[in-house]
Amino acid sequence: MFERIMIEGGAMLNRILKRTTPPARGISFAASLAAVIVALAAVLMISSCVRGNAAHPPATNPAGTHPSESRPADPPARSQFINSDGNTIESRFAAPRGFTRVSAPKGSFAEYLRCVPLKPDGAAVHYYDGRVKPRDVAEAVLDVDVGERDLQQCADAIMRLRAEYLYERGKYDDIHFNFANGFRAEYAKWRNGYRITVTGNDAAWVRTAAPSDSHRDFRKYLDLVFAYANTTSLAREMAHVEVAKMGVGDVFIDQGHSIIVVDMAEDAAAGKKVFMLAQSYMPAQEIHILKNTGDPGLSPWYDLDFGDTLQTPEWTFTSRDLKGFK
Repeated sequence: MFERIMIEGGAMLNRILKRTTPPARGISFAASLAAVIVALAAVLMISSCVRGNAAHPPATNPAGTHPSESRPADPPARSQFINSDGNTIESRFAAPRGFTRVSAPKGSFAEYLRCVPLKPDGAAVHYYDGRVKPRDVAEAVLDVDVGERDLQQCADAIMRLRAEYLYERGKYDDIHFNFANGFRAEYAKWRNGYRITVTGNDAAWVRTAAPSDSHRDFRKYLDLVFAYANTTSLAREMAHVEVAKMGVGDVFIDQGHSIIVVDMAEDAAAGKKVFMLAQSYMPAQEIHILKNTGDPGLSPWYDLDFGDTLQTPEWTFTSRDLKGFK
């Protein structure tokens, strides 16, 4: 690049000298010299810009696009609400001063999410292949396996949490998700020995296995769901929720990404609420509690009064993107 700049600069100087006729060279030497100096300055400026762009490339991962995770982000400040000894969302993170957690009925999805076990404080987020996620966006990591294939990404993690909750409570008939082509994959049929065959864009049930409700077979069912369902198909199964009516277990979801509300707290006297978010991402990675990089002093909580746009570390949603399970 530098050689090309020097060649072009030399050509520029040559053109300047050629444009000056012999009589003019004698009369306007000072003017010609000034032109040469200006040209050299231009060459140096071009060279400087090229080096500057190489050292400081423009941002390639604006909010609203899946960023490359080849380099870590600058680590935000550590949350002031962390209790290092806590091993669940509820015991790891205190509510902000003046706030109390919203009620979660016994046996509810909200209660389940608060009680999902966490890995020890300070644990890194791992990809499905064992690599460590380079971007520091997590306040905590859920102790939920990610599998060994690139399957449990964003919407898949939400389906995983919902399905595990229903499975743990024996609500097998309520476990069902639609494939992208609209096929309804029901766990109740799977546990009775039916399996799904996929040919092109068509799927069908075939009874090929013995009945089983083991967690191992349940995970095989989920992996198949993860392979053929996606963010769009999950969004179609959910109902719109007004932000003011947000509840634990609701989901921010658009055509490209999805994250789940895993806890909420309120200051009834001030009429204020805060919420906490969890996600997986691409490639498949451990589910983690998101930092609030826009307001580190409140992290991992987010203010419910966020306006029209919700900015999270790796995606931007709108207030219209909130949905809930039907």
